[in-house]
Amino acid sequence: MIIYALKTCDTCRKAIKAVTESGLDFKLVDIRSDGIARDDLAKFYTALGDALINRSSTTWRGLTPEEQGSDPVSLLVDHPTLMKRPLIDIDGTYYLGWKADVQAAVLG
Repeated sequence: MIIYALKTCDTCRKAIKAVTESGLDFKLVDIRSDGIARDDLAKFYTALGDALINRSSTTWRGLTPEEQGSDPVSLLVDHPTLMKRPLIDIDGTYYLGWKADVQAAVLG
């Protein structure tokens, strides 16, 4: 399992804590400090579509209309904090966020 998160994000911290307490093995990728490869972002976008972009974030609101209309993968490469999070990759199955349905799927 790979958890793509921001260490400063409250929702991400809740997810990381729950996964740690459940005893599951995972790798943590901090999207700000570690970064995410363009190929991975493209793969995530292909699987999740526009749900991957957090259009309610302060980062999104700070973009110009031209930037907001640009290629989503390029936008995520340039502004990784635009990605909704956490994104959890379990053997190629992707879960986005940390709502009850994701918690049930991840924690069992």
